[in-house]
Amino acid sequence: MPEASRSDPKIRCRGLWKLFGTAAEAACAKRAPDTSVEQAIDGTDAIIGARDVNIDIARGELFVIMGLSGSGKSTVLRCIAQLHRPSSGDVWLDDANLAAMPESSLMDIRRHRMGMVFQNFGLVPHFTALQNIAFPLKVRGEAAADCAAKAAEMLSLVGLDGRGDAYPSELSGGQQQRVGIARSLAVDPEVWLLDEPFSALDPLIRKQLQDELLALQARLRKTIIFVTHDFSEAVRLADRIAIMRDGRIIQQGRAAELLMRPADDYVSRFVGDVSRLQVLRLGDVMQPATTGSAGAPALPAATSLEDMLMTTGSDVTAITVVDADGQPVGTANRQNILDNIRNPQPAPSASQQGSAG
Repeated sequence: MPEASRSDPKIRCRGLWKLFGTAAEAACAKRAPDTSVEQAIDGTDAIIGARDVNIDIARGELFVIMGLSGSGKSTVLRCIAQLHRPSSGDVWLDDANLAAMPESSLMDIRRHRMGMVFQNFGLVPHFTALQNIAFPLKVRGEAAADCAAKAAEMLSLVGLDGRGDAYPSELSGGQQQRVGIARSLAVDPEVWLLDEPFSALDPLIRKQLQDELLALQARLRKTIIFVTHDFSEAVRLADRIAIMRDGRIIQQGRAAELLMRPADDYVSRFVGDVSRLQVLRLGDVMQPATTGSAGAPALPAATSLEDMLMTTGSDVTAITVVDADGQPVGTANRQNILDNIRNPQPAPSASQQGSAG
């Protein structure tokens, strides 16, 4: 995860609330400075989409928001894009508070600094693939030749060379989603918002597009907020994950942190079907040390526990963990690793749950 997440975030949400219900919205807007949102909406018809959400997302980070249907994950994404205006709280893009901006300024930001991809693709049926990709560039007034050149570049980027003249009805679901991805990237966004973009696809195509997204991210280093209900997908993609329930972030952190120290039973159920052996790395479970264990085999910190078990015999009890330069950074005990996998650690403190991560 980029280190900038702590000191120089690209996106910040502070005290973000989104309420649905006329009386609740009015009560929230009129509340006194010393009155909390919860106090203000008590007794109203409030449906809470987002409840006091606080997150920091680094430049170049792929941050996943996940939860069950109705948990608030898509609501938070839409509040960040200001497609839903927050009922209370702030959303910062660099040093600009989007929640305080007029719609005209937000429209300019969406056209030039944000890209969005949704589950239903949203392609214009009577436009070709190239015309769909070029459309946001045309809307913001770019020259026709520049639009065409950029559209062709993006079509190639997502692996659809030769399909530019095809209409959406002539493309498979995976190809349509590639066109949607290319269209969102055509504006060269600083922030890329993806709302369950692969959920409607079959498992093989879904995995292929996940791989392609990771390859694109390795090349482009966008700040990505990705919404999903699938923890396995989140683990494959994310630098960090936030898990939501009833509009609130229950826990956020790296996949290893959620697996090893779930905040509650709700988080435990999400992570229960994911193999700790495949997700956890030696760097996640080692004891820091500046020297290795005498005679112990040396393995990189990025080695999965599964690979460690497959490449070392049962007679190996200790492992020296090394960094990318081959320098010792810790030690790992085989039996302790197995015990830790079988028995996840207790829940983290309150400061780790729902904090700014």
